[in-house]
Amino acid sequence: MERELVELFDKAKKAADASLNDDTSSSGPEVSRCVDSLKQLRKFKVTSEILVSTQVGKKLRPLAKHPKDKIKAVASDLLETWKKIVIDETMRKQNGSIDNNSSVTAEVSKSASVKVEKLQKTSMVKVSTSETVKVEKMDQDKTVKVVKTCQEEILTSSVKKPSQAPTGPPKLKTLVRCNDALRDKIRELLAEALSKVASEADEDIRDEVEACDPIRVAVSVESALFENLGRSNGAQKLKYRSIMFNIKDQKNPDLRRKVLLGQVQPQRLVTMPPEEMASEQRKRENNQIKEKALFDCERGGQAEATTDQFKCGRCGQRKCTYYQMQTRSADEPMTTYVTCVNCNNHWKFC
Repeated sequence: MERELVELFDKAKKAADASLNDDTSSSGPEVSRCVDSLKQLRKFKVTSEILVSTQVGKKLRPLAKHPKDKIKAVASDLLETWKKIVIDETMRKQNGSIDNNSSVTAEVSKSASVKVEKLQKTSMVKVSTSETVKVEKMDQDKTVKVVKTCQEEILTSSVKKPSQAPTGPPKLKTLVRCNDALRDKIRELLAEALSKVASEADEDIRDEVEACDPIRVAVSVESALFENLGRSNGAQKLKYRSIMFNIKDQKNPDLRRKVLLGQVQPQRLVTMPPEEMASEQRKRENNQIKEKALFDCERGGQAEATTDQFKCGRCGQRKCTYYQMQTRSADEPMTTYVTCVNCNNHWKFC
């Protein structure tokens, strides 16, 4: 379904672009073809997940500002319809989470006594009340009796709660293709690289990483690259290579993790310089190279001494600097290099 949706939108986009060349008529064949395609898009049963994965809603915005009135009206109507779908799904998800929270709080009894049986040896029960509370341990059979006089709030500790199911869109099972072999290849490489993050992540963030969808993120990154840089074999192919190299680099897991978790947005990734995308090890090596080069520049050349023993053959002055180097065999005298301070004349002698 996503593939048919993308194909139909591309058809409408091409017709809209072609209608710009026909300035004489506002209802030409290209305009009619574009309007028909947009009306067919309205019949599709889309969801917010499909709109996010295909990026069709974002690409529809330029058509809502099209010079042709018919295309502009139909595209604006379709865009509003899709916005309502996204808003309705968001509200339903929020209402579902509120219902779950209310059902959990309703389980707390407001009677005078509460009896809690321990299921595990490591389980404990913490009871916080606004007034007096008595905790009486009845026996060694892991039974606790709690007596209270007024309001109570029972919180379980030491018992690991089951992780709640993610409320985001479901993970994609297959790669979303765009009928372009070159772009599909970039998406495959990105999805393959981002899929490695789960095995590279630490235990403390493993759950957060597994909740992310590498295929969906790969599609978003490739779409941002295509919108800002064009095709990967075009004028910006060197930028493509830099980004792909750093994401696929085995020594750069931090960049892959940041992209997958959303800490580095696709739009930000497009404009990042290579120095920021590099791994921590590469950054340290680059800093060492810069520091060494700066040190060499500050140190300069050979140490020079000032003397008046030499006379310049060009200006006749005796203000000169000189230094010596062993340029021949060890049993030969050193070569002296002299520079005139007045006219910058250079000469040497042995």
